[in-house]
Amino acid sequence: MFDSIYTSSAVTVAQFFMMAAFALAAGLAFSWLMSFRIRSSKRFFLVTALLPFMVAVVITFVNGNIGAGVAIGGAFALIRFRSAQGSADELAAILITMGSGIAFGMGYIAYGVVILLGLAVIYSLIAALPIFEHKGDSPEMLLKVTIPESLDYTDVFDDIFAHYCKSVEKTGVKTTGMGSMFRLSFKIRMKDASEEKAFIDELRTKNGNLEIAVLPYEEQTPQL
Repeated sequence: MFDSIYTSSAVTVAQFFMMAAFALAAGLAFSWLMSFRIRSSKRFFLVTALLPFMVAVVITFVNGNIGAGVAIGGAFALIRFRSAQGSADELAAILITMGSGIAFGMGYIAYGVVILLGLAVIYSLIAALPIFEHKGDSPEMLLKVTIPESLDYTDVFDDIFAHYCKSVEKTGVKTTGMGSMFRLSFKIRMKDASEEKAFIDELRTKNGNLEIAVLPYEEQTPQL
């Protein structure tokens, strides 16, 4: 069951279509399982469903040909260069499908199915466990503060940040109001989430009661 179906260097039509059927079926099952845990587009899951078969085809037809292998490696490198970096979940899914595709391409169908479905189940179980979640920490927030152009924003809020925030990172500055004001953006983590109103009130005394927003912080990761 775990032996390669390729008994010789020459792949028969029956062997190829047998590999293709298992790779596509396992790829679809893997993408369906991962869709419950990864927030991504439908196109991404379609690609991950087909990726084991596509990698398997490449491995099958290279089959020891060094020149073809180098050419395929260059083509894959070009595709990676033209691709946006995705989230950690998306990259993990792609690595799993490529690993299983290598197994399918070498004729080890059972290993390919185990890699795909086994890792999908393991990933889902680990993601459901309450580990790696530091619930004692307050969540990261995005702070946007509008200030008049006359106010030097370099260190004007440092004393307030030191009192209320565990960590502060400036993420951007832009002009607004026809250039008469600045809008500052910070990624912050508060020491005590219950002090949010007092924190905003003290900021208002420094920025002249202009607009202040405290929003959930989300990493802007390009979607694959």
